[in-house]
Amino acid sequence: MKFPLLLALLAAFLLASCAEEPPPPPSRHRMANYPPSQTEQYPPQQQPFNPNGPVQPTGTPAAETAPASPPPTAAPTKIAKGDYPYGIPVPGKPHLVESPYSPGKYIDVEGFPPGTEVKDPYTDKIFLVP
Repeated sequence: MKFPLLLALLAAFLLASCAEEPPPPPSRHRMANYPPSQTEQYPPQQQPFNPNGPVQPTGTPAAETAPASPPPTAAPTKIAKGDYPYGIPVPGKPHLVESPYSPGKYIDVEGFPPGTEVKDPYTDKIFLVP
């Protein structure tokens, strides 16, 4: 009597362990719902950064009523590629050029294609690879 009961119980456990469970429902990723960003009607004017300039207070009423100071000088514009001088090729040395800014100083430009802007390590000025 114990053997058939044990066998029936074992069969029930085996059958229960083999039963398939339904797969979990696919999870959907929800997009974040951020509140709309608030834009000001008149955003503050961007001021150029000058680390050596005087410290100016921001947001004070006295500064707003003071007469306007003359506009700062324009920042140097980016020089066009054609405005840079070319390095001078060294005869017999295919990868060396002489800097147009520091005569007698040779600079290795191996790996740079012609027309590439490179910086003279002696003067920190830009010139073009011939």
